[in-house]
Amino acid sequence: MSDTRGHEGEEEVRWLDQQEKDAWTGLISLVLQLPGKLESPLRQDHGLTLFEYLVLSQLSEAPQRTLRMGELAFLASGSLSRLSNVVKRCEQRGWIIRTPDPSDGRYTLAVLTDAGHDIVRRAAATHVRSVRGTVLDPLNAADHKALARIARKLRITPDDFT
Repeated sequence: MSDTRGHEGEEEVRWLDQQEKDAWTGLISLVLQLPGKLESPLRQDHGLTLFEYLVLSQLSEAPQRTLRMGELAFLASGSLSRLSNVVKRCEQRGWIIRTPDPSDGRYTLAVLTDAGHDIVRRAAATHVRSVRGTVLDPLNAADHKALARIARKLRITPDDFT
């Protein structure tokens, strides 16, 4: 669309040029398709969604395998409400326990149990193989650096991150 006129009271629209359109359509295709490609082996081999894996993985790498829920939501790239639902399911499976933060009772801590650590440890190899095969191996070192730089620039903090 080349018409840049908006309706009365609206600012003009800067339509995408071909290079911008190519960048945008490439990015949105990745955003929509990549999670499914990474989740499929986790579901098949371990019964985990990608988000569940990311939650468990972040906890496994945290000191004392413990994080505040808000921090965990940010690190796992999800909202607090989505995290709360996933943590509830993980609690039912015996993988996570929630407890008030002893240093500030306004916050809730998520703690990875030994059973949770076992499942994430087993799933890690599956996840790394998927990441390598789908994302990293087709790229060279310069592409890895560019991808990391772009990801930092586009990093979005959820509104409910606290």
